[in-house]
Amino acid sequence: MKERADNLRSQVDSALASLGALTEADVTAPRGPGKWVKKEILGHLIDSAANNHQRFVRAQLAESYAGPGYEQEAWVAAQRYRQRPWTELVELWAVLNRHVAHAMESVPAAKLQTRCTIGDAEPVTLEWLMRDYLRHLRHHLAQILS
Repeated sequence: MKERADNLRSQVDSALASLGALTEADVTAPRGPGKWVKKEILGHLIDSAANNHQRFVRAQLAESYAGPGYEQEAWVAAQRYRQRPWTELVELWAVLNRHVAHAMESVPAAKLQTRCTIGDAEPVTLEWLMRDYLRHLRHHLAQILS
């Protein structure tokens, strides 16, 4: 899992300068009706890091893992990311993802095929969850940096 962890660290490192260059005006500008502003997208990635960190750790401690999904719209609204300073959100996102990378790297190879069920979704492996986490992160970073 070192390769995936290194990939995550690389994603964080390469995005930091670009994220740091965005102004409060950039990250609070409306993107269209019903769409999150860039602060909220980064907030969603913070929530994703927090949720997935737990999944990655818990899944390696059991024969299988079943955990809740999360209501992303409600989480973003409840945490009022629009009111947080952008620099704090960027710092939190980076630190959390470095922690997630460490957790990924710590998963023994024998646990990669652990069956994981999130909410009412079909079961997947822990390895699949980690791969999907990186895909999800890249997708939303592209939305923020476009």
